[in-house]
Amino acid sequence: MTLRVCRLAWVLLLLSTAACSTLTAAQREHAAGIAVAAREDAVGCDRADRCAEPSELRALAGAAFTESAAAPDAPPRHYALILDEGGDALLARINLIRSATRKIDLQTYIFDKDDSARLVIDELLAAARRGVQVRVLIDQLSAIADLQILAALAGAHENLHLRIYNPTFGQAVPNYLDYAASVVCCFRRFNQRMHNKLLVIDDAVGIAGGRNYQDDYYDWDSEYNFRDRDVLVAGPVVREMEHNFVAYWNDPRSVPAERLDDVAGVLLAQGVPALPPARPTRPERIETMSQAARDAALVRERLVARAIPVGAVAYLADVPRKHHEGPDTDGAGLSGLAALLAGAQDEILLQTPYLVLSDQALEIFRGLRARPQPPRVVVSTNSLAATDNPIVYALTYKYKRRHVRELGFDLFEYMPFPADPPVDPALGAWQAGDPPTRPNVARSELPGGSLGGSSGADGDGRVEDKLRTETRPSLLRTSAPASRPVPVSGEGPRMGLHAKSMVIDRRIGVVGTHNFDPRSETYNTEAVVLIEDPAFAHALAQSIERDIAPGNSWTVAPRQKPPVLSGLNYSMGKVLEASPVLDLWPWRYATNYAFQPGPDCPAPLPRRDPDFHRCYEAVGDFPEVSLGAKSILTRMLTAFGAGLVPIL
Repeated sequence: MTLRVCRLAWVLLLLSTAACSTLTAAQREHAAGIAVAAREDAVGCDRADRCAEPSELRALAGAAFTESAAAPDAPPRHYALILDEGGDALLARINLIRSATRKIDLQTYIFDKDDSARLVIDELLAAARRGVQVRVLIDQLSAIADLQILAALAGAHENLHLRIYNPTFGQAVPNYLDYAASVVCCFRRFNQRMHNKLLVIDDAVGIAGGRNYQDDYYDWDSEYNFRDRDVLVAGPVVREMEHNFVAYWNDPRSVPAERLDDVAGVLLAQGVPALPPARPTRPERIETMSQAARDAALVRERLVARAIPVGAVAYLADVPRKHHEGPDTDGAGLSGLAALLAGAQDEILLQTPYLVLSDQALEIFRGLRARPQPPRVVVSTNSLAATDNPIVYALTYKYKRRHVRELGFDLFEYMPFPADPPVDPALGAWQAGDPPTRPNVARSELPGGSLGGSSGADGDGRVEDKLRTETRPSLLRTSAPASRPVPVSGEGPRMGLHAKSMVIDRRIGVVGTHNFDPRSETYNTEAVVLIEDPAFAHALAQSIERDIAPGNSWTVAPRQKPPVLSGLNYSMGKVLEASPVLDLWPWRYATNYAFQPGPDCPAPLPRRDPDFHRCYEAVGDFPEVSLGAKSILTRMLTAFGAGLVPIL
């Protein structure tokens, strides 16, 4: 026992030594001075509008403010646009950045260095050089993982400022030893992440939702892309978005990049480096997007023409004090979502990629279910084949009976190769026939879906780099092979659900970052846009219903009762489901079904219809998954992983 204690103490000493290897305060000040002194101060435009490009998308804000001023006694006027397609979401961002006349504020959880992310970096730099004030705030866990780029941006221009939120041990790009030390010494602090995603232009137009800055959020990845959703809002509410951004920008946890030890080390060693040249995997795609953002007719057709005039809009967002003082309890932040859910009368459409409900969410849904006339609850989430996080899916799988039977959810699981995905190749989206940019691109071709460390990556390691997705907030599983997508039977780029949206009674629409899970309520800061408008709610409902259509999702429904021992099967499954440790019962109460159209089954049926099993074919618990080590892992975590729920 003494030997074990000594070994543990030695490990802790090594970890703490690595974590405390920092620069002195004087060295950090010197590095910051190097960055500040090197920043360009020349501005390439002397016009009052900073040579902003005309934008009808930006002009929506002018119309909203004018209409709001004309009717001061009515709710402020806004325009809202659902950004369902990745190409449109990137097009809107580039067009708006170029339209900025005063300032640009960008807040995000992930910022990569791939094609789409580098395009945005270059556009932000161009805006700063023409005189626009640009502020970029990135959560440290998935910040730009390139010290040369970070150091270059830190000293690029006096109009460009970059801060990193909640850096682990004062570093922008910590190593695995630092992560391990943070788990040992201060897990809660370093596992609290800024999950918000926001782009604000001139306090007039804002984009919020699920998308980060990485190719797989814009349909540009050759292997795996997220089916995601943002909402663009123009009008007075954007000032609230800006106010929330400023709270994060000024928070002590937001540290200028040049004051972080590893970035400062680069500055001290070599001064401000040149920004590494962009090396896009598909240069023609970059050019297509750049030209499209200047094409007024195209922007009008794809974006402006679809904007919906709306009235009441609210930006519900956590504030940084959630990480200092615990969850917000005064109702000013996202706690308002609980009352919104509890007030539903007829229907809730909920879309979340990770169906691991928090205790508060469970209590709300149980209360709704207990009503004499409970509202219908439709839930769209990932299947195992589509998810980017099998560990989280394991808990969804464990509680299928609870979701379907106890809570009464009409549950749909997204397919990895949906028949009707919201993807348009016109703006560079990857298609199944496109050539890969790296060898062995199909995940189904990776060696057996191995759980081994390097077998899931090609020779240059870029697959490892790319998988810096939303599955990384927990420090317990940073870059863990088990948190990568499982091998599937199909080929080509697959899709996984990432949209976080909700429609209440077809009159209130919500788009944002909140997953209704324990992480969203306890560890992450989150933000959503709430729009109370029937036209907007209808459009959002149509978008979710497209995702749950038979060709895009499987229907989850109870299995047909076996002729014998059906009661025992149900009872054993229910008892073991409640166990936080042991759940080895092999037969789940519910499984996945695929619609089989025919003369007697002309249209999809609800799972409660008496003819459901005649028109739907059971396709198993894990359809389209190439069974292997990761499938076994999912079952193991279903058996033993319930204790991980609070941090998943």
